[in-house]
Amino acid sequence: MKRFHVHVAVANLEQSIQFYSTFFDAAPTVTKEDYAKWMLDDPRINFAISTRGREPGLDHLGIQVENADSLNEISMRLKKAQQPILEQEQTTCCYAKADKTWVHDPQGIAWESFHTTDMATTYGEDAELPGLAGPRELAGLPAAQASACCAPESGKSSVISENQPISISLTKKECKSS
Repeated sequence: MKRFHVHVAVANLEQSIQFYSTFFDAAPTVTKEDYAKWMLDDPRINFAISTRGREPGLDHLGIQVENADSLNEISMRLKKAQQPILEQEQTTCCYAKADKTWVHDPQGIAWESFHTTDMATTYGEDAELPGLAGPRELAGLPAAQASACCAPESGKSSVISENQPISISLTKKECKSS
């Protein structure tokens, strides 16, 4: 079964945790100094907030899947949509390791499809991708105020356009929140 995912950038984590805990009538399932996540069953959602140096507001939407086959199915559908996609293998983001596929809808909203494979002790790392600094740039949009901490820690990334994979090199650097 799939789970809807929403990630919101917030200015004040404590205040936001208090608000969303009241709103969802549940405490976060994960709380870190810069991040909180609720894994709710009613509604079935993975709702995350973070203070990662971005403007407050919607960061991205997504679909969390339970296995690699489901992720592959979504990736194949996205390729048919003829939008550029970014695929990441074993990337570290949001204190978890995952395989991911990123795409932007026609409005420029970033969508992440992902299969979580393990927990991680760090939020994630930035990657400098030549000609593609992150998911926003996939859609030809300006870079976000701070680049996403959802880049591969150790693994492969490829950009797929017109069904042709292109290998790219990654340079790792630590995420810094402002």
